Amino acid sequence: MGALSALEQTLENRWEALWARLLDKEPVEVVDALRRECDDNAVVCGRGRVMVPNAYDVELPDEVHEHLGRSGTEVGQALTDSLSRHAERRGYEWAGPLTVHVARCPDVPNGRYRVAGRVMPHVSADGFFRAAH
Repeated sequence: MGALSALEQTLENRWEALWARLLDKEPVEVVDALRRECDDNAVVCGRGRVMVPNAYDVELPDEVHEHLGRSGTEVGQALTDSLSRHAERRGYEWAGPLTVHVARCPDVPNGRYRVAGRVMPHVSADGFFRAAH
């Protein structure tokens, strides 16, 4: 592991520790769940080429979602950044632009969170322009 990778891992660990202190470890569990969802859905497409879903949904109970909203933190972006670093370390390629959407869900099955990944194709502005004419 190079010096830059070690530094990135240290920063990642500190970020996770901060989240754990803020919200009783749930965000660390959510990050781990996102990584598992990414890893579990990786598809080998050729020699040295592994594709993973690019759209992830994180559903949180009302009270957790409200708490995150009050903290003023861009949770979706922070989760996206963390998942992006994970994929980079693993050598994954995204099926399209990466997004992590955080939503409120009153009936999360485990009472804490639900994570799901899928491939969401990227539609370019050129495609819209050609379709309109």
